[in-house]
Amino acid sequence: MLAGKKSKSKIPADKIFKIAATAAGVYILLIIILVVGHLYSESHLIWEKEGLSFISGSDWNAVKGREAYGSAPYIMGTLVTAGLAMVMGVPVSIGIAMFISQAPKFIANPLAIVIDLLAAVPSIIYGFWGLIVFRDFLLYNIEYPLHDALGEIVWIFSSAPFGLDIFSASIILAIMIIPTISAVSREIMGAVPHMQKEAAYMLGATKWEMFKLAIFPYAKTGLVGAAILGLGRAVGETMAVTMLIGNATGPSAFPQTLFQPGQTMSSIIANEFIEASPASLHLPALIGIGFTLLLVAIAINIVAHILVLRMLKVKEGVINA
Repeated sequence: MLAGKKSKSKIPADKIFKIAATAAGVYILLIIILVVGHLYSESHLIWEKEGLSFISGSDWNAVKGREAYGSAPYIMGTLVTAGLAMVMGVPVSIGIAMFISQAPKFIANPLAIVIDLLAAVPSIIYGFWGLIVFRDFLLYNIEYPLHDALGEIVWIFSSAPFGLDIFSASIILAIMIIPTISAVSREIMGAVPHMQKEAAYMLGATKWEMFKLAIFPYAKTGLVGAAILGLGRAVGETMAVTMLIGNATGPSAFPQTLFQPGQTMSSIIANEFIEASPASLHLPALIGIGFTLLLVAIAINIVAHILVLRMLKVKEGVINA
């Protein structure tokens, strides 16, 4: 009788859980569909006028009667700054996670707290710090020496340094994504079975060999996921980039060197949204850039998901390297 009563009492709870989980999944899909549909409906005028040239074009003129809009420089600016930030930020983040995972607790715990606090700092604070403090240091100690030494040899350093450019914005982005990637990577490395580490040490492995043989094969999928989280923040970051990238428009914003002013999709929206008139194509163009940014973010996540699935090989419930 008691068993029968217990089974009956569990049925409503199971149904409620199933309904709630289904509703949550449908809610997420519905939000995505509504956002995509609304952005497209608000920007359809620019798509009707420019077509695919809105993606491939580089002109940007909001003067009435001479309006022309192309988002290629801003798409490339977003990809270049985010890519450079990943190149600089991911190795440092994984190195920090490796150190914290093996350091004594009296060092690891306070350092982990500091890293978590850095992840909560508003982006505008990073932007102010970069603009007021870091810009001059970067300009006189890194950009000028690189330009003088390699400007005539390496084309990416050929532009005259200014301090407000793609390189500055990329470094600030790298600093901003380090806490996120390192925090997630630290938890992933900590989830690796302790027996794997001890087995590597028993075989005579050094610390680096232990990471190579025992941790990375089990954590590589999670580390890729951590990097994708950082990439998502880098692609969508607005205020810090707007304050440091120089905010060029039109063909001059197309990234050709690291020391030239540029623009990203999010920064041009932040710069021009207030002054955009609904009576012109300026506002639909900015919303169209927002729609493109959303598609780029979705595409990045899809590609990342495919990479994770290819890396994750499951056989009889055991993850193989």
